[in-house]
Amino acid sequence: MQAMIQRFGHANTVEAARGLIEELRTQLAAGTLDQDRLKDAIEQLPAAIEQHLQAGLSHSLRPVINATGVILHTNLGRAPIGDVALQHVAAVSRGYSNLEFDLATGERGKRDVHVNRLFAQLFKATGRELSTIVVNNNAAAVLLALNALAEGSEVIVSRGELVEIGGSFRIPDVMVKSGAVLREVGTTNRTRIGDYEQAISERTRLLLRVHRSNFQIVGFTEQPSLQELVALGRKHRIPVMEDLGSGELFDLREVGIHSEPMIVDSLRSGIDAVTYSGDKLLGGPQAGLISGEPELVKKIRANPLFRALRVDKMFYAALETTLLAYLREDYDAIPILRMMRASEDDLQQRADHVVRQLRISSPELEVEVVESRAPLGGGSAPGATLPSRAIAVRCPELSPDELMTRLRAWETPIIARTENDCVLLDLRTVEREQDTAIVAALQRVGTEASQSGATAPP
Repeated sequence: MQAMIQRFGHANTVEAARGLIEELRTQLAAGTLDQDRLKDAIEQLPAAIEQHLQAGLSHSLRPVINATGVILHTNLGRAPIGDVALQHVAAVSRGYSNLEFDLATGERGKRDVHVNRLFAQLFKATGRELSTIVVNNNAAAVLLALNALAEGSEVIVSRGELVEIGGSFRIPDVMVKSGAVLREVGTTNRTRIGDYEQAISERTRLLLRVHRSNFQIVGFTEQPSLQELVALGRKHRIPVMEDLGSGELFDLREVGIHSEPMIVDSLRSGIDAVTYSGDKLLGGPQAGLISGEPELVKKIRANPLFRALRVDKMFYAALETTLLAYLREDYDAIPILRMMRASEDDLQQRADHVVRQLRISSPELEVEVVESRAPLGGGSAPGATLPSRAIAVRCPELSPDELMTRLRAWETPIIARTENDCVLLDLRTVEREQDTAIVAALQRVGTEASQSGATAPP
């Protein structure tokens, strides 16, 4: 017990001991413990206390293996951070840093400079001088921009763009919180540039385009181009803002996805301000980015909400390293781009290797390689998928749900999906070095299921 006090603290150890002893007293009072069972329970009490302490004082947030095939899985933390970025985060966070200190002048600086300079290089193709600031997510970026540019005034939005993102957050609700007044135009499926122009009044302060990132409208549809919106804004001296959501710096057409707009293309069209995420298609940490005309961004930054929504040194360190990888065209340093760029041949070879090992070591499992489709996820490119390969697993002694439960109980939980009465482990979202963990977990599951003789429910 003294060793446990040293590891877990005196108060925690005493509390755990008292709680377990009280449980024994309750069982005694209820007559559920005989002499022998009571003796065993007392002998096992130190071990039970240690187990209780370990469970209560261990990390709840844990790394998992994403074998679902969904690249930007919101429930699994969206974009993984690359090793080089994590090393920079550790180096900057371990001690002090020049977060808001100008090393050249020795005076106070601004935290924006660490990434603003990199975004400026990435956006050179637009032919414009642009500024970028960072807040904690894209919803915050939209809220801040609307409040700074249109509080108490009207913002014109197409009815077909009044989207709801994850967690039941809706654009109209964000607009209400910003203090701006929503002015809807057009219809769900068709909105023309004339609809915007007819709605403009002396109260109009902003034209807003919202990218429908998590659904599609197909068929009898119409939507004005960005160039038309920009021209209308210039005509009436009203800024135009676009909420891109995911935020694409890498050209996804290289991997066969053509439906997602690029940040550079929006800025090249003349849009005054664009908001987008850092932890989706950009492949960095959770962040909301606002890029646009320097004077407009300066006005947004001066808003008191900016201080409430800004991010700390760890986010800047991870984002800075991610942007440097883009500038160096080192796309394999960004995990989600590495996953998207993985070839079918490579995925097939890895899957074949895993299946060969399992067929030798775990004959009680039925395993095969199947073709799969991996969605981008995270509200990016709805409907677009990448070809992939998955390990299909059946265990006669276990139902698919039971098999997935056991995989989630592995030392590094493995998250898979079910399809056609079997468990699928899609390798597009599994790092190469994690293949061995999948093999080991399935071997253990197969062995335990075979030994227990469990029968799957009908």
